[in-house]
This record gives sequence, structure tokens and C-alpha cells, in this order.
Amino acid sequence: MIDKISSWKYAEDYVSEPEHIQAARRSAEELGVEAITPATGNQLALLARLAKAKSIVEVGTGAGVSGLWLLSASEDSVLTTIDDEPEYQNVARDNFKAAGITPSRIRVIAGRGSAVMGNMAESAYDLVFLDADPEDLDSMLSPAVNLAKPGGAIVISHALWRDRVPNPALRDDETAAYRQAIKNFGDGDGFISSLSMVGDGLLLVVKTD
Repeated sequence: MIDKISSWKYAEDYVSEPEHIQAARRSAEELGVEAITPATGNQLALLARLAKAKSIVEVGTGAGVSGLWLLSASEDSVLTTIDDEPEYQNVARDNFKAAGITPSRIRVIAGRGSAVMGNMAESAYDLVFLDADPEDLDSMLSPAVNLAKPGGAIVISHALWRDRVPNPALRDDETAAYRQAIKNFGDGDGFISSLSMVGDGLLLVVKTD
């Protein structure tokens, strides 16, 4: 392999992001919120489409960039999006409205991801997307697994955490959290998992039973 970085950049630049999502990205930048890359969003939309996901949970609303990508896969999917920053969610609501997303397709919940998911219906969701602070990751894994239907998907962003996860010498708490999540799903029965290099890394998991 001659230049893996060039290949990664080529794949990242392949996606043309719709204008309404670009607008949401601009508002994320104004808020100082890190949004997923366009290529990551495109992969989320592809996964949601392949999974025929009608019921989707997202932890990490931000300004609505990832939510808009997830909703773009189907005209009748419903997104439950969770964030502990109401200010961000107010901006996301405006971006959903500007994009023409009807209120019936969006449920916005303010709160800590693990606590909110713990009160939601188990085995009721086709796709669970986690895009939250790494220090909260461990507490969200079990609730995320509980929410996913058999055959449903769990997707974790930043799975390579700034390209630190592959380096075993790096053992800070954030890097260790993603590394452990990858190991848990890779070693555990009842899951099929794959690691994608898109964006900052995506861990893709299917719950088989």
C-alpha cells in the first residue's frame, strides 16, 4: 500500500453533502460542536438504508448533522435523539425544521445518554448510534445493546479516537474506552462487528440474537 492517507482522504472527499446538512454543519461550527464528517454521515445513511431502519436512536444530537444523515435514508424513519446540552438541541430543532423534517419524525430528549436509554423500550430499535463523550462510552454500551432489536445495528463513532486506538502504547482513558469497546464486541457472542476507517473511525455491530 503506497499511500493510505491519500486513499482515506479520497474516500472522505467522495461524498457531496446536501445543502441542508451543510447548513447544519455550519451551525455546529458556530457552536463549537464537532460534527461527523460527510463521509461518516453518508455511511450512516447507507447503513440505515440497508438495515431498513424505521426506528433509530442517537446519543449526541449536536446541531443535528448526524440526525439529518440518518433520516435521509428513509422518508418514514423516526429518530429519537438524546443530548445533555439543551442549547445544542434547540439549534438542531431549527435545522430539522429548515430541512423539512416533520415533527412526527423527531423525538428530542434532554439528558444523559445512559440514563435516558435505560428508560426506553428494550429490543425496539433498528439502529442505535452513539456519538458522545468517550468518558461516557462504557456506561452506554449495555443500554445500547438492550435497545437494539435482534438483527439491529449499534454504531459507535470516533472508534479509532484520533488514530490513537491502534497504538498499544497509548493508554489514556479515552483511548482505552474505545479500544475496550472494540474488544468487547469482537470477542462477545451474539454480535457481528466490523471496524471502518471512515472519519475518525466507526465501529459497526449487528446484534444477532
